[in-house]
Amino acid sequence: MKSRSIEIMDTTLRDGEQTSGVSFSAIEKLTLAKLLLNELKVDRIEVASARVSEGEFDAVKGITDWANENNLLGRVEILTFVDNFVSIDWMIKAGATVQNLLTKGSLNHLTHQLKKTPSEHFKEISNSILEAEKNGIQTNVYLEDWSNGMRNSKDYVFNYLDFIKEQPIKRVLLPDTLGILTPSECRQFISEICLRYPKIHFDFHGHNDYDLSVSNAMEALKAGCNGLHLTVNGMGERAGNAPMSSVVAVINDFLPEIDININESSLYKVSKLVSTLTGFRIPANKPIVGENVFTQTAGIHADGDNKKNLYFNSLLPERFDRKRKYALGKTSGKANIKKNLDQLGLTLDKEDLNKVTKRVIELGDKKQRVTVEDLPFIISDVIDSHSSKKLVTVKSYVLTHAMGLKPSTSISIEIDGKLFEENSSGDGQFDGFMNALKKVYKKKEKKLPNLIDYAVRIPPGSNSDALCETSITWDNDGKEFITRGLDSDQTVSAIKATEKMLNII
Repeated sequence: MKSRSIEIMDTTLRDGEQTSGVSFSAIEKLTLAKLLLNELKVDRIEVASARVSEGEFDAVKGITDWANENNLLGRVEILTFVDNFVSIDWMIKAGATVQNLLTKGSLNHLTHQLKKTPSEHFKEISNSILEAEKNGIQTNVYLEDWSNGMRNSKDYVFNYLDFIKEQPIKRVLLPDTLGILTPSECRQFISEICLRYPKIHFDFHGHNDYDLSVSNAMEALKAGCNGLHLTVNGMGERAGNAPMSSVVAVINDFLPEIDININESSLYKVSKLVSTLTGFRIPANKPIVGENVFTQTAGIHADGDNKKNLYFNSLLPERFDRKRKYALGKTSGKANIKKNLDQLGLTLDKEDLNKVTKRVIELGDKKQRVTVEDLPFIISDVIDSHSSKKLVTVKSYVLTHAMGLKPSTSISIEIDGKLFEENSSGDGQFDGFMNALKKVYKKKEKKLPNLIDYAVRIPPGSNSDALCETSITWDNDGKEFITRGLDSDQTVSAIKATEKMLNII
């Protein structure tokens, strides 16, 4: 049973934009703001820093106009500064009504950056809060470098909170600005603060410098925190912020007493859009949203999935509007192949399944990425290859191509148990191969069919580095026929198609 609700504030459009090389346009910010609030269902969004630029002002104005029309303005927040009300004037013009006021949460920052005493800083903060209130602006306060403050100047932090609890503010935001906290410290510090100030709403804002942001977010909630700040794909300065997708999954699966509004099924969609807009690529193994995280590679895992889902955990892909996949490669077993064939609606007998499995493993040994779209091509190639007795075998070849020289090919070919070797040059590597082959057949006083068409394609949805099918049309004394070859290399696939032709004639 849920005992408490917590707020999720997304800061992708503000703190996430501090990712090196990332900058959203005004229309991109508006698009994402709508998606975050309406589709993902976050409680609040922090969309910009005040005073940054004219473009930032235009972006905020677009968001606040839309939010105001849709009764969402109170959920749009701006980072502001203690700057003699300059930030407040900026907010008024931009139409924003919630400020997240950046203040100093450690004595070290206050002393060395602002060079002010606590009383001087507190007075300026109080003036900013009162000015905001006069202008209808609600205030939350950030305690910048709060985690170091708790480690090294706890008395200052408590003095600050004693001061701020008397101010007309709504939330206190606790950032682990440099990502230094361990999970045990995070829980200890926040527990201490929540017990001491039970009437204050505290948000935790984690950074990921030690890859502990998800763990810290989890411990912050256990300690009594009322809200979390997250970013899509963990975007943010340095190693980034706590990632939305992972934290949401952790809360839903491991903290049953906590209720959040996030729409899990939209996490992947939003993640992909943010990745597209920013060029900030999602690692393939990133939990929840990575390309490979719902892909089983080992054949034993696919087999286990057929036997009471032995390799499933609670992170079912359907939760996130995704599907489980079974990779094809050198570790593929028959179970993997069968799973992919089922997806295509294809069935094979035991013998052909073994042949296809062997071929997939061969391609995987070449470090090729084999896809489900490749399977029909592989099936066709394998079954065709074994449809007749093999009397001619291309045993070996050397393909050379050097700048300024004609491509050349040396071949070794076995015909009826006898080995022949030749070499020749040509306009391309395959042309050189054919010229060498013609020399062999001239010795045998046999004529080769004419090549009348040559077509290359890759399976739809596949990659250029995976499989390539070459189809060659031959004319043998007025009778046309087609042979196909399949390989990751275009020339090799053409040679395989030619070998099939040699066996047919």
